[in-house]
Amino acid sequence: MAEFTLPKNSKIGKGKAHAAPAGAKRTKSFKIYRYDPDAGENPRYDSFEVDLDSCGPMVLDALIKIKSEQDSTLTFRRSCREGICGSCAMNMDGRNGLACTTAIEDLKGEIRITPLPHMDVIKDLVPDFTHFYAQYASIQPWLKPATATPSTERLQSPEDRAKLDGLYECILCACCSTSCPSYWWNSDKFLGPAILLQAYRWLADSRDGAANERLDQLEDPFRLYRCHTIMNCANVCPKGLNPAKAIAETKKLIAERAA
Repeated sequence: MAEFTLPKNSKIGKGKAHAAPAGAKRTKSFKIYRYDPDAGENPRYDSFEVDLDSCGPMVLDALIKIKSEQDSTLTFRRSCREGICGSCAMNMDGRNGLACTTAIEDLKGEIRITPLPHMDVIKDLVPDFTHFYAQYASIQPWLKPATATPSTERLQSPEDRAKLDGLYECILCACCSTSCPSYWWNSDKFLGPAILLQAYRWLADSRDGAANERLDQLEDPFRLYRCHTIMNCANVCPKGLNPAKAIAETKKLIAERAA
């Protein structure tokens, strides 16, 4: 009989409770994952009550308020606050998204916030993107033209430029990849929806001349074909992109090349 044990420090305990200021009339409760690997303690959930009448409308506004007024040790990433940088990607009530574009009023009851799934946690809500970025670098995400550098810019027709719509907008927030069960199971070899969408972005670019080389790198039972079209990626993308479609188009290019 197989016997399994959980890793050390994997059990989540009950943490501290932080009440809203006295006199607050409209409050919202946030249950936030806390973990500091340097402390050697188990993860925990801390509860924070936030006065909504003195807080901005987005989840990121609440996190900034909590860090500023209730617990300065709360750790999370954020930068642009406009849904552009992807820094504040996290899981809110079981769904990946950007804290800066997720409205508090759209989440009912107590809001549970955790780091993106399946990634090692550096601290609190900050996941380790080292492996994710290494996978991104592996697809060589830059233009590799087949012709010599022209004296002017490389021109592209409006029709060819339109083929990049729905691809170039990816902000590498990893919401899609960390929502994908296939990536959870095989992230050591499967590139995942975010990276495969980026790979197709260069395959679809009329100025690139390395299509065969790129397809050779992708044609692998794990790097590409672990995608089973579960569609979680398209469901959670904060930019409204469809990585599953890009993956299907890549598979189609490989099939056409072999025909």
